[in-house]
Amino acid sequence: MTERKKKVALVTGANSGIGLELTKKLIENGWEVVALIRSGFPEEELKLQQKIRQREIRIYRTDLSDFTKLKYSLGQIKEQEPKLDALFNNAGGSFPELLFSPQGRELHYEVQTVVPYIITMELLELLKKGSPGMVIQTSSDAFRFRKTFEPDELAKSKKFQKLTGPYTSTKLAITLWTHALAPEMKKQGITMVSVDPGNNNTMRKGRNGGLPLLIQPFIRLFGPHPSVGAGRLYAGLESSPDDAGLYFTKGKPTEYKFKQHASQVLFQVRTVYEKEFISL
Repeated sequence: MTERKKKVALVTGANSGIGLELTKKLIENGWEVVALIRSGFPEEELKLQQKIRQREIRIYRTDLSDFTKLKYSLGQIKEQEPKLDALFNNAGGSFPELLFSPQGRELHYEVQTVVPYIITMELLELLKKGSPGMVIQTSSDAFRFRKTFEPDELAKSKKFQKLTGPYTSTKLAITLWTHALAPEMKKQGITMVSVDPGNNNTMRKGRNGGLPLLIQPFIRLFGPHPSVGAGRLYAGLESSPDDAGLYFTKGKPTEYKFKQHASQVLFQVRTVYEKEFISL
């Protein structure tokens, strides 16, 4: 294993939507990409396929919702990658119905709130070797419409609504635990921020991403290309240690509700990590 001179970013969900465009942007700007994904990159992306052959994109396959598979893949990354300069916890989406992970928790919560914490903790030593280490969480401004937030209901949602239900509550939850954990990470030389990529058109043929029917035409007609959201995530790399824990929309720090629950959400995800994942 040779020491790599280029900066290296790990991107979850790197092979589609905003993650795919983020991968392109990183490569165009001289980064190498560690892709933690379930399926492969599109064959028609010839430049990315070439970068895969050249090992400037390195693929580690997993199912993020399955702790056993995730632990194996993270173990491979720790064995084969000498450092990470940035971690983009980007994977997720709005699911069309109430679903649960193999561990028994609501799927949005597992993938968009719990797993990003696990990945961050497991790869902490690699991030400490970055220059400097950055963690950028993909959040969403959709949570600004929430009128209530109950941390105890995240794992076992009592009701399901497309987009405005578990999707928004779990995006809020990752933003909250990032806010709570950032001061601790800052002391270790790692800057964490949450970034809203905006309402990009990531709809694919045959898939609506769990979007309500009324919203789908609006996103198709007016939603910007995923490269716009990727650009906002990439801009998060410019965050300074003074920005640790902040939530950014359209490049600006933005206030939001329910911060009083940040410590509780952090406690919840930390408990899952320590009591379930580590013991696997």
